[in-house]
Amino acid sequence: MDFPRPLIPAVLERRYMRFLADVTLESGERITVHCPNPGSMMGLKDPGSRCWLSQSDNPKRKLKHTLEVLEADGALVGINTGLPNRLAEEAITAGGIAPLTGYASMRREVKYGTNSRIDLLLEDAARPPCWVEVKNVHLMREPGLAEFPDSVTSRGAKHLLELAARAQAGERAVQLFIVQRPDCQRFTPAADIDPVYAEGLRAARDAGVEILGYGCDVSLSAISVARPVEIAL
Repeated sequence: MDFPRPLIPAVLERRYMRFLADVTLESGERITVHCPNPGSMMGLKDPGSRCWLSQSDNPKRKLKHTLEVLEADGALVGINTGLPNRLAEEAITAGGIAPLTGYASMRREVKYGTNSRIDLLLEDAARPPCWVEVKNVHLMREPGLAEFPDSVTSRGAKHLLELAARAQAGERAVQLFIVQRPDCQRFTPAADIDPVYAEGLRAARDAGVEILGYGCDVSLSAISVARPVEIAL
């Protein structure tokens, strides 16, 4: 996924009210920007961190800039939780996620379960449908180890139950973690942050849900799915 125009460098001053952040531009001007991330952003919101912004020309937007990338632990990290579905779709289409290749079609946001929508539904006349739930990951507390979630997610636990039901019905169900940072080789659920989700992930695996994780290359011009990460449950 290429950014449509060069990102704007800034310094993070504070992140607050979930979707807002104050930053200082290179000119010295301090502005408020949209922070597209509902999680805690643990380890990614230290004041003084270098960050980069996109800019919108939409005249209806109150905040013209969006926080896209932060520097943490010596690496660039994508923090926009709206991107992983697109990253996954691009990677699957390009053959970059080998276990999910070979399907004839792909649909987004298909209704299933109880008031849920699956992120991606892969279909082919020759095999059962494949239901793919995508989660964004950027938490790293131990070098090389990605973790999810960074805050309690009852919605995420519900999605695991929906996936397990599809697997038990004889269809294919996949929980795909997109790690928007290049410095992680392994993934594990953050059981101390959300023990219910961690237990739910293990239960989903035991019910037949496939657990996949892929790390990204992140630059100031693009973010792309690059490599599988080891799943440690």
